[in-house]
Amino acid sequence: MESTLETFLKVTTKVLNTIGGAALTFMMFLTVADVSLRAAGHPIIGTYEIVALSLALVIGFCFPCVSIDKGNVFMEVVLEKLSVRNKAILNTFTRCLGILLFALVAYNLFGVGSEFHKSREVTATLRIPFYPVAYGVAVCCVIECLVFVLHIVKIWRGQYE
Repeated sequence: MESTLETFLKVTTKVLNTIGGAALTFMMFLTVADVSLRAAGHPIIGTYEIVALSLALVIGFCFPCVSIDKGNVFMEVVLEKLSVRNKAILNTFTRCLGILLFALVAYNLFGVGSEFHKSREVTATLRIPFYPVAYGVAVCCVIECLVFVLHIVKIWRGQYE
């Protein structure tokens, strides 16, 4: 039976993954259109800026879904040789490191987003503000921390893997 947290995270990560996938698709079409139009002498203004901001969305928004689906690469050869208890300890340790890392990234991104917002920093050509992207990726890092917490709970309940 799924917990409320697990249900929330599954739905949330799927939505974030869909947004990230849409951003990736948009980047692909924009790049193809820009290259085609550039060959005809009419490049799309601001393509580099849009692709850069979209890439931040793709990376940040897809991380939590990969984690909740356990799509990450791990050293199965090492884990196979460990006892169940030691495997749980190692998995918990790595999740705690992940929580620490993503919490620090989220904290810094919220700070950077705040600075971007206060200074009204925008892209050079299209004048797109940076702060919504910084805040969006920061929220995704917080969601990633919650995914790691869920993994730790499942590890110690014997429901992980």
